[in-house]
Amino acid sequence: MTQLFLLQKVIDYIDEHIKDDINTESLAKLISYSPFHFSRIFHQTTGYTPMDYVQKRKLQFALVDLLKEKRIIDIALEYGFETHAGFTKSFKRCFGSPPSLYKMHCPISVPQRLCLESLIQKKTGGVVLQPKIISKPPFRVAGKTFETRMGNIAFTRDAPAFWNQRILSEESIETTLYNLLTPKKHGEYCFNLSAPESEDHFTYLFAVNFDEGTTVPEGILKFTVKATTYAVFKTPLVPVEQFVSSIKGTWQYILEDWLPDSQYEVDEDSYDFEYYDEHCHDWEYDKVYMEIYLPIKEK
Repeated sequence: MTQLFLLQKVIDYIDEHIKDDINTESLAKLISYSPFHFSRIFHQTTGYTPMDYVQKRKLQFALVDLLKEKRIIDIALEYGFETHAGFTKSFKRCFGSPPSLYKMHCPISVPQRLCLESLIQKKTGGVVLQPKIISKPPFRVAGKTFETRMGNIAFTRDAPAFWNQRILSEESIETTLYNLLTPKKHGEYCFNLSAPESEDHFTYLFAVNFDEGTTVPEGILKFTVKATTYAVFKTPLVPVEQFVSSIKGTWQYILEDWLPDSQYEVDEDSYDFEYYDEHCHDWEYDKVYMEIYLPIKEK
């Protein structure tokens, strides 16, 4: 049996025994590997150590129980966390917010089966975690548009990381926007503003936050994004040289794997976009990630 097949066996076993006490030694024994060798190849393939993955997977399944209005302490004990505080701390570290808040933004479906072969083919750089579902109020951005001709482009998701390949080659654009607009919050947005009927014409907006009272210089487009419900995905943590392929692979995973099996569909009346903050600065972090905002509505 191939190594990938064996690791998939471990991944499936974890899901099937998600509420059991699982350790690295038992997982390694399952496929007749030494704990050291197993830990090394598991990390290389998924981007996580075995026990870090097990904990994150337990937390993903716990989201389902949060929606059932179970007490957090009961959920914590059920998934092997010794205390309410320990569960909450791990949950916040994984999802960025405490369970009491996140349960308002849970996907309305159980975690989908992970296919390692598919993730490797898509070059995601690791496992893509369940998204956070948020209702985002209207917000305004301002930036510079770039025109090009590319076939089969209808949404931002059709040309992920385009800015990384072309826009940032114009070295001054990011710095120029921050100097001109001085937004209070750091972060860059990438939108495709092309009309659906545009067959090969592609208008890409690279933007930053736009604060009330800011003067918009000539050549800068002010753009208002309407209130929308989004599924927010984080790309796996990867070295900067794998960043672009990870973004493209994550888009593929979302559209080909997550979306078809979810209870959602794309809200075509809204814009999807990519969001980059300081976590994609390779001069600050050894590994980087960004966020993908997919507008959704229930099927």
